[in-house]
Amino acid sequence: MALFGRKKNSGEVGFKTLPEHIGIIMDGNGRWAKKRGLPRTAGHKEGAETFRRITRACVNLGIKYVTFYAFSTENWKRSPDEINAIMNLFKDYLLEAKRDFEKAEDTRLIFIGEREGIRADILELMDEAEERTADHKGTTVYLAINYGGRQEIVSAVNKLIKEGKEKVSEDDISGNIFTVPDCDLIIRPSGEQRLSNFLLWQAAYSEFWYSDVLWPDFTENDLYSALKAFENRNRRFGG
Repeated sequence: MALFGRKKNSGEVGFKTLPEHIGIIMDGNGRWAKKRGLPRTAGHKEGAETFRRITRACVNLGIKYVTFYAFSTENWKRSPDEINAIMNLFKDYLLEAKRDFEKAEDTRLIFIGEREGIRADILELMDEAEERTADHKGTTVYLAINYGGRQEIVSAVNKLIKEGKEKVSEDDISGNIFTVPDCDLIIRPSGEQRLSNFLLWQAAYSEFWYSDVLWPDFTENDLYSALKAFENRNRRFGG
């Protein structure tokens, strides 16, 4: 299965306006598995396939930036077996992606979050993916691994303090967080309606789209529904 799509004209599916940056909270894998009497790991595996499909859809549409919330700083509280299964799925994705890098001229991969705690073999693959796609134009795919929004802001401020800043501005923080630009649209399936420590700084004026669909069942049509809803929003940015 090819992981990277070819950019198409967004008019092919009827969009006049697209968000520049989409954030997606991939939620509901465990509940999807429970409903079917399966182990939670089965839900994560199916959710990984959905991630592949939605990534390709975003690339095909020409979305400039998309951030996927894959593993939060709080997810370390889960069972060791579940964490290991998630990390192995992540490694499988990176190994599969290696075979597609040469076809991925429209996709750049960047990993955001803290590196501490992530296995060395996975970190090596992450570094290789970033290096080999660094010059690619088109869609930048941010994968949030061991990520927390509060942690991201604290890291940015500490970096500025280390550089000798005595007074920190909004522009300073915006220039030192993991992703650019601010997030236009945040999509959360699974029925939950909260940020869960995701892109706290970047979401100041985000539009939100919620769905009861669990992430493994999320389709390209669900993505299009979110984009259609975004198109009809009146964004005033506090004005």
